[in-house]
Amino acid sequence: MSPEQHDTSGERIAIVGAGIIGCALAWALAREGRRVLLIDRAEPATAGASFGNAGHIASEQLEPLPSPAALRTFWRELTLFGGAVDLPLRRWVPLAPWLARFVQAAFHHRRNTPALAALVAPAADTLEAALREIGRPELLVRHGHYALWRGPHAAERAARTTAAAHALGVRTGPAPRELLQAVRARGGTDDDAAGVHYPDSGHVIDPRQLAAALAGAAFQAGAEFRQAEVQELIPLGARIGVRAEGQMVPAAAAVVCAGVQSQPLLARFGVPAPLTAERGYHLEMPDAPPLIDAPVLHANHNIIVTPMQGRLRATSYLEFERHGAPPDPRKIARLCARLHALGYRCATAHAGWVGSRPTLPDYLPGLGRAPGEAPLFYAVGHQHLGLTLAVPSAHVMAALVAGRHPPLDTRPFDLMRFGKVRTARP
Repeated sequence: MSPEQHDTSGERIAIVGAGIIGCALAWALAREGRRVLLIDRAEPATAGASFGNAGHIASEQLEPLPSPAALRTFWRELTLFGGAVDLPLRRWVPLAPWLARFVQAAFHHRRNTPALAALVAPAADTLEAALREIGRPELLVRHGHYALWRGPHAAERAARTTAAAHALGVRTGPAPRELLQAVRARGGTDDDAAGVHYPDSGHVIDPRQLAAALAGAAFQAGAEFRQAEVQELIPLGARIGVRAEGQMVPAAAAVVCAGVQSQPLLARFGVPAPLTAERGYHLEMPDAPPLIDAPVLHANHNIIVTPMQGRLRATSYLEFERHGAPPDPRKIARLCARLHALGYRCATAHAGWVGSRPTLPDYLPGLGRAPGEAPLFYAVGHQHLGLTLAVPSAHVMAALVAGRHPPLDTRPFDLMRFGKVRTARP
């Protein structure tokens, strides 16, 4: 093995991972005058969920998924019964520890909801302020979004959803009659339709452009990017060594934002990160007109359709498959068939993406610092809410790295909640 080269070019903060979380954090740190090095094997904002997500800024999703209600009804959501959750039998054994923690988290739902809500509720406003600051306000549209139901129980489902939202302090209104008429006309049926409008949420016109804009603002403020795959992080007393493709990069601090690949990087420092790849799929419909200039959740089918620049993007599925597994073409075909039934024109040739959403068992992100002397930080496990939580998480992490009090209590997001892991030998 050849000796590693050493870069001794000063005190910088290394961010491992150039997805939406890493790009937002690079901007948040660089704007404070910090030297930032963003490292990823792919160009910023070009891979994973940061590229392929639904584009929805979900400021209404205050509750984490694990709950007693979810345990009682999850079987209805399985793909076996026409739902969006795919948990193959061959994955039950590998996922057993994760699933056990999911069940445990369900009984802490009341405790976990306020913690997640503190991050999620102001997310759209926080993103809007950030985009104004970097001169890209046009990337965010604040028309809210709509959840729609069809069939004989549509009005009842909309009423229950409205009551649940109000109990959490989330503003809603009824979906406009014109939208419901358009839904019925497109579907070619006279089924009942009902819907809920969430006026305080929003959507971005292109998730990749958003991440690239944040990265670009970071680079304008002096941040640097290195395209390389990080093999490991090494404690160097009160500093961190980042080994990437044969080169050792010393840093004053490092922040791990590497999605589902964060676990081995953190394990050396005794930090548990029980992440799973909860995969999603999308189909794109170029030049297709939207029902309305806002995301529309077709709740009967668990499909969200978002108007984006020059296209509609339809997303669905919670597939608990291993990271890197090939996509399931049956899901893409079924998504296209359901879109046809809803009156959209789509083709499987425009299946743009299948990708992993890094998810922790309690559906809270991991935000914090590793125990011990090493200045190692992490921002991982944002599940479906990576786009929503990118800027709020960046503000939290920038404060932690600087040694300031963060804008909210980070104790619920400390990864040590999962118990210390045995550190690897050097």
